[in-house]
This record gives sequence, structure tokens and C-alpha cells, in this order.
Amino acid sequence: MSEPERTNPVVDEDGSDCERNQPQDMWFLAGTFGTRAERTCSIPGGVPVAFPLVNLMGGPQDCASFMSTAKGAAVLDGKKVDSESSRGEPISVQGVLFNPVTGTDERFTTTGCGIWVQLPPLKPGRHTLTIRGEAQDLSVGVDYSLTVDAA
Repeated sequence: MSEPERTNPVVDEDGSDCERNQPQDMWFLAGTFGTRAERTCSIPGGVPVAFPLVNLMGGPQDCASFMSTAKGAAVLDGKKVDSESSRGEPISVQGVLFNPVTGTDERFTTTGCGIWVQLPPLKPGRHTLTIRGEAQDLSVGVDYSLTVDAA
């Protein structure tokens, strides 16, 4: 929500924007708005990693409908990783102008839902990550080539 469309990691096709606006205590990898992408990204060592398989912002009923069909999986270095479902929680959002989701620079509260993965810090070196998710008419697919720097 903190990036306009031209630099937004969700619309990024190659990973060149994956480092934008990352917090210090967690590294977020982006999904897509329903397309496929192949991205290359460098991650600092010693930082946990989080990403959605599929997610949505809307009202509580939107989330209930979305999550009734939601499914997905992530594979890190050839091994499936565990995911968690969030069926609908209030979230506070600070948008920026020209963001492809919010379109506004206002703060608002909405309901967030989806299937998410949170990983402990990855070992330094190269990793592959495959993200696949589906819900309703949304189909997400991202193939990441990750390089984790030494802490």
C-alpha cells in the first residue's frame, strides 16, 4: 500500500522493486494481482520473510466468500512450506497516491484475509521460491530467485 503503481512490488515483473519500503524486522515478498511473474531479489541475512499465497482487502462478507475458495502452496528449495489462513481481520492501511489498490493517500480500516507464509531468516546464499495461490477468479504465480546476504 506504500508504493505507487510504477514502483509497486506487486506489479513488478522482474524483482527490481522488491527492496522498496521494507521494514527492518521483516522482509515482505509480493504476490501478483492475478498474473505470473519471475523475480530476482536480494534479501538481507537475519531477517524473517513473509508473503501471501493469495490475499484480499474488503468487507467481512467479501473475505468469507474469498476464503471459501482460497488455496495455495509455496515451495522453498524444493520443499513445501507451511502456510496460515487469515479468514478476516481488521487492518489499518495507509495508502499513497496512485497505489493500484488504494488509489489514495488516506488512512482507512478494512478487513484483510488470505493465506500467508512466514519463514524464519533464510541461510545466506541462493534460494528458489515458488508461490501459487487461487481464490475465486484470482490466480497468483511467482517464481523467485533469492539471494540472502550474510548477516
